[in-house]
Amino acid sequence: MDVNRLDLLRELSERGSVTAVAEATGRTPSAVSQQLKVLEREAGMPLTERSGRGLVLTNAGHALARSATEVAIALERANALWDEFRNHPSGEVSLVTFPTVGAALLPGVLADLSQVAGLVVQCTDLDPELAGFADLTSEYDIVLAHTMPGVLPWGGRGLTVVPLLTEPLDVGVPIGHRLAGRSSVTSADLVDETWLGVPPGFPFERILHVIEEQGGKRVHVSQRFSDMRIIEAFIAAGQGVAFVPRYTSGAVPADVVLKPIRGVTAMRQIVALVRPDVAERLAVRTVLDVLTTRASRLEQAHAHPSRGSGAGV
Repeated sequence: MDVNRLDLLRELSERGSVTAVAEATGRTPSAVSQQLKVLEREAGMPLTERSGRGLVLTNAGHALARSATEVAIALERANALWDEFRNHPSGEVSLVTFPTVGAALLPGVLADLSQVAGLVVQCTDLDPELAGFADLTSEYDIVLAHTMPGVLPWGGRGLTVVPLLTEPLDVGVPIGHRLAGRSSVTSADLVDETWLGVPPGFPFERILHVIEEQGGKRVHVSQRFSDMRIIEAFIAAGQGVAFVPRYTSGAVPADVVLKPIRGVTAMRQIVALVRPDVAERLAVRTVLDVLTTRASRLEQAHAHPSRGSGAGV
């Protein structure tokens, strides 16, 4: 069977439609359909079937798509082995990050990688809802994602998950706030506060639900933002309190005080998501190694709440 046709079948299993596969691979939908029909003839049995106006995989199609993933991994492993013999992790690696971790990690990561001749890292930023991070692995080699402990929206997707940070989330209050002098705060202290929240579906929202459960009432969320700089500006102006990442928000404004919260698991997991075949590439592994090292340094350098201004949630 032709490897390129197998890869189209795998793309269909991951993307869900011929149109999406065509857009991702630079083909027309009719060209994709034609190649899938050729693959079916080679396989000797139906691999797809009609469902409404689109195509879905048959059981045989799903099985062959899994085999296609194994083939892709083997090919990338062979290429990586050759790169290792040459000691040359060359090529382009695409990376997508969410704002806070991008500001905190990527400048240092790219500075370190600038010493690797022939390795180019192209970065951009997005901050989708939790489930959206896994989908980005179809478009980017490395996806930096965040989630709450125990919440794995990318589970069952077969992705390689590289842990980077476990980051505490502190509560930011204005410097003159009644809680500003406390060493820590609890749900009882916070349930009656006006909150500055994140868009629905973003990780921090789950912690507010825990505060509501422990406090016995709903919290009031006055505004919702995805950019931490805006949130911090609203905190400083006395417009509410909010969760602020301890390691990746940068230096928060001098008139914002950060307080740890007791009795609530207020933290997020920051990971790198990679498709398993892509994870075999030496260039990708090199970037992941530097990301892991930089994340460890960041955690060691910011073990306690600090002051100053941030980036984006």
